[in-house]
Amino acid sequence: MTKDTGKIINNLTELQMSPFNLNHPEAYAAWREQKLASYPINKTELVVNIESLDGITLDQQHQLIERCNVANMAVYQCADKTVDTKKLRNFAAKFGLNQLDHHLCTEQDGVSVLTVSDDGPKEEFIPYSNRPIGWHTDGYYNDFEQRIYALMLHCEQPALEGGENALLDHEIAYIKLRDMNPDYIAALMQPDCMTIPAFNNNGMLMRPERTGPVFDLIPGLDKLFMRFTARKRNIAWKDDPLVHEAVAALMDIMNDENSPVFFHTLEAGQGLISNNVLHTRTGFVDDPENHRRLYRARFLDRVKAI
Repeated sequence: MTKDTGKIINNLTELQMSPFNLNHPEAYAAWREQKLASYPINKTELVVNIESLDGITLDQQHQLIERCNVANMAVYQCADKTVDTKKLRNFAAKFGLNQLDHHLCTEQDGVSVLTVSDDGPKEEFIPYSNRPIGWHTDGYYNDFEQRIYALMLHCEQPALEGGENALLDHEIAYIKLRDMNPDYIAALMQPDCMTIPAFNNNGMLMRPERTGPVFDLIPGLDKLFMRFTARKRNIAWKDDPLVHEAVAALMDIMNDENSPVFFHTLEAGQGLISNNVLHTRTGFVDDPENHRRLYRARFLDRVKAI
């Protein structure tokens, strides 16, 4: 048993009377009813207008947190479109987001600048290209101690065409999958169901193999965590027919036109705050003079509750 797998198994013992414990359907039914009753109908309900990143009011802050409480995501629209990484980090701190994930392609302060890169170490990673990105949660390849619980995106310059995000609350995906077949949830909570192979660059190990569940509980909180990627290459699913059935069912949910997926293209001055929900990005075409430019910050914290 690896160190990470042991921690995941210990974490699952915290479920007890949680709605995510498959042995307590009554707790799940109560949570499910409350979740669906308060869930937004369209994406406009997720949007909060603010003056600037450093000019948000306490009421606007609470509005954004409330939307994250309900749907695990919110969109803000800044009247003042000026942005830099310091402003973003200070803004994120207002939502309890302080522990940045410093990974291979972040800037020195832990914030990534997403724009098309034609050379250097970034060019082989899809977020730094104009190619489409399939369904995933950020940091699905991270180890247990570096789980990404929150994600922020901020748009400084949109693409000329495309770059649309699809967004699906992972708790909604969980509900739909559990309602379909609770055994699918059990399969995807296995600590060895999903493995991301090691990443080597020019013979140097950049990241070791990572194995873990798709669904798990956040340590110390009765909140759901999800790690997932729809990629077909460089991923190994457990040799278990139920796991493969569950993954196929999950993909059907994400691609079902009747699922409550929000589609949104971030415009200049707009940003997304989320508890690392499932998301995609379409391919895009850049303006030759003004390339698409987004800031991305990943956090080891979750958006604080009101």
